[in-house]
Amino acid sequence: MPAVVESREMPGQGDHMQAPTRRRQLHLGHFAFMRALVQGIDTRASWERYLRSEGEHDDLRHVKRTIAWIRDEFAAAARRSQRFGTARLVLMDAATIGAREPALPSLDAFVHERGLEDFSQNEQLQAYKAEYGSATHRQARRMRLIKKQLEALQWLEQLVAQPPLSGDALAAWLHPELTVRLEAAGIFTVRALIDHINGTGKTWWRGIRALGATKASRIEEWLRTHASTIGLSIGNHVLVKRSKLYAHELERVVPRSTAIVPLEKFIVPAALDGSAGLYRAPQRLCLLRARNDYDALLIWIKSRQGVSEAQRAALKRKRGSDPAASEAPLDWMQYLSHTQRAYLKEVERFMLWAIVQHKKPLSSMTLDDCEAYRTFLANPTPADRWCGPRGRAKWGPLWRPFEGPLSSGAQRQAITILKSLYKFLVDQCYLVGNPWNGVSIPKNSQTKTHRARSFTQAQWDFIEGQIAQLPDTSAHRRLSFSLHLLYATGLRLAEVVAAKVDDLEFVSYPPQGDEIEPVEGWELRVIGKGNKERIVPVPFNVTSELSQYLVSRGLDVDPQANDNRGAHLLGRAVDVAERAPWSPAAQSGVDPKSSISASTLYDQLKGFFSECADALEVIDQKGAQRLRAGSTHWLRHTHGSHAVAAGIPIDIVQQNMGHASLNTTTIYVTSEDRRRMEAMQKFWGK
Repeated sequence: MPAVVESREMPGQGDHMQAPTRRRQLHLGHFAFMRALVQGIDTRASWERYLRSEGEHDDLRHVKRTIAWIRDEFAAAARRSQRFGTARLVLMDAATIGAREPALPSLDAFVHERGLEDFSQNEQLQAYKAEYGSATHRQARRMRLIKKQLEALQWLEQLVAQPPLSGDALAAWLHPELTVRLEAAGIFTVRALIDHINGTGKTWWRGIRALGATKASRIEEWLRTHASTIGLSIGNHVLVKRSKLYAHELERVVPRSTAIVPLEKFIVPAALDGSAGLYRAPQRLCLLRARNDYDALLIWIKSRQGVSEAQRAALKRKRGSDPAASEAPLDWMQYLSHTQRAYLKEVERFMLWAIVQHKKPLSSMTLDDCEAYRTFLANPTPADRWCGPRGRAKWGPLWRPFEGPLSSGAQRQAITILKSLYKFLVDQCYLVGNPWNGVSIPKNSQTKTHRARSFTQAQWDFIEGQIAQLPDTSAHRRLSFSLHLLYATGLRLAEVVAAKVDDLEFVSYPPQGDEIEPVEGWELRVIGKGNKERIVPVPFNVTSELSQYLVSRGLDVDPQANDNRGAHLLGRAVDVAERAPWSPAAQSGVDPKSSISASTLYDQLKGFFSECADALEVIDQKGAQRLRAGSTHWLRHTHGSHAVAAGIPIDIVQQNMGHASLNTTTIYVTSEDRRRMEAMQKFWGK
């Protein structure tokens, strides 16, 4: 065992261990390299074999510093054990003894050269010693020193050599320069590094400053070398580009377990599965074919408004799957509606907390348990276990249920959804009561939030000016059209990417009363929340821009032309072969009618708003902050605020935006607040 033991987290232990040591450790590779060095084996070959993760062998100063550090660590370990002679011994360089003297000839060569073949062997040896006595003495001394050093290394290896463990700090094992770069990216432990590699894939090192592919490959090699003691390994999927991986390969990255994993990979322990929950209704009365809480939860998710069969088939074709192929039991969870995904997120969080942290099944929850979860939502702890950056794929180890503490509005939504889940279970006679009925819901700060998440008229005018300056590319034409369409209609992100040209219709309403001219214009049929259909008017200037955008994609100028049937309003960039000839899309070609994903539009708009913020910052820092925070949903709120401010009746705004309740739309009514502010300013002026 080591003479000095510092706290180190063992593989498989919990999250509440002492901080892992940052003191750099000696591993078996250091001892193997020094043994080779002592015996005179080629330094380059030894370095490449044992210490490649330390850096380039060609950097001689770096190699010398590393060797000096290893010797100093050896000596310090010997001194801690009161072996001061051994400490001096390991600091000596045996290669320097007799290094400047020419190599001695063999005894046979000496005898032949001097003509001593007829002399006895004893006489030959005496003559040899008389000629090379001092040199042979130094050679013998050097060999004795090498032998003693090898014995010292063997003793030290048993004393201080430690295998890397998953909870160790990277600073304990990697070169300080590598450690600094990884820590700057938020990666501090061996486990975190392996999770980052497995969760990001082949090019995991991109985005980490000054790392590069060569250093990354050496780090991977070091991790693979010590995989047996670390207890974690780099998956084979890291060797393949993300675009070349199949779903079943990604499925294996994170195994099924009772841990913080997505619901479809979660294993509920038999003792906590709710089959004998405290508040289960009698089985003979239950209307659900559910053996336990997990089954009941999935039935509830399935019962929510999902995608249509046609939409599901389209999604399968888009992902390269055969719509007619048979499915595994949980494959339906890959084709959820927006509503189902929102509900799944909340119940997934609750079940993980209940089982993994609270150690209680869902069907045994009391009012006190539910209130404890409400408190947890405001501060999910420990944060490194529950929280992670947004957008991490659920197939990877970097996924976490939360980004951080939930706002009061997000807490309100979570509690409302969980209350709905338990109401369903009570209605179906699965449970005898709903513990969420007694939980108070945080005050709704929706009005303040929505008003703060919209652009002022001046900010929108600035955005319009920036749009006009964009280079003429296919992606920029799409950006311009999507901005104007979202601002004019208030559509949701999911609605606008799903909309097709077929959904547009030119209508003419006959004149009424004293009117002479009919009312004509364009209307867009939209399938919104809850699979509800609504009709949204679209202004002429936006449909005119659509016509130009369709032509740029190689489609007909008339949106209602037969050749345009099936085309999405927002399509993929058609000039990809010209602008990115190396991309897979350039090789396979682009269907001008195909759609883009919601994330593609979201990311493009976020990037554009960030560029607008950079341009505005020199004259208006506060305005720049708002632009940088902007997103697709900000355009929806901007539409509502500007429409109401322009005098559009509140009920019309409600219908256009697809609000189920007029109360939701009234958040955009600020005229009374403005009148009150003006009156107070006049009072203050006096």
